[in-house]
Amino acid sequence: MKRYNIRIAGVGGQGVVTSAHILGNAMSAAGKYATLVPFFGSEKRMAPVEAYVRVSDQPIYEVGEVVYPNVIMIYHPQVITHGKSYTMPFYSGLKENGLAIINTDVDIVPEEDWVVLKELNTRVYMFPATKLALDIAGTELATNMAMIGLFFGITRIVGFEHIEQAVKERFLGNTFVASGGTTALDSAIEKKFKKKMELLEKNMQVIREAFKVAEERGWVEEEALTT
Repeated sequence: MKRYNIRIAGVGGQGVVTSAHILGNAMSAAGKYATLVPFFGSEKRMAPVEAYVRVSDQPIYEVGEVVYPNVIMIYHPQVITHGKSYTMPFYSGLKENGLAIINTDVDIVPEEDWVVLKELNTRVYMFPATKLALDIAGTELATNMAMIGLFFGITRIVGFEHIEQAVKERFLGNTFVASGGTTALDSAIEKKFKKKMELLEKNMQVIREAFKVAEERGWVEEEALTT
């Protein structure tokens, strides 16, 4: 059995809480288990946001803050460079042999923090999630999709079809029948549906590309929950 206790730290407007829900729903779609708790103060752009997610192939009974994560995901560089987080330092409580995914295209980790991470034998993956989101989806709002896409690509805890189901549920909900067309809908609803479908596909493209990055860089874990 493998279990991931995940702490996600970012800023308002990045979809931290949305991605936590997608993580949980993907596990549910695969018949596995997850619990999640969001934590944020003022609901405004660039304000600190955290979310705590636990995922496993066995039942989970804990809820609440993840104090001792084995995975930390940093959605915005300022969590590290400006201390925009409710948990500082950003690696606080991280267990040995853990995983850190940081949204950046340059090394922003201070030297003294590297010392601690190396002592903990942390696998640190720096990944330009926002750049990937802009290149593929044309918006930095897809940064969260790039981040969870890389996490899923590294861990392979669920199949890609389960991720796609979770993303569909997030963007389409139960408003439309997935197997139905839009011919019976009036023009306004049809346009709204089309826009949602385009958004869905762009986000899935970002996730697919992040999967590819994990493979190309040799970051895929040997042991995964799907094995």
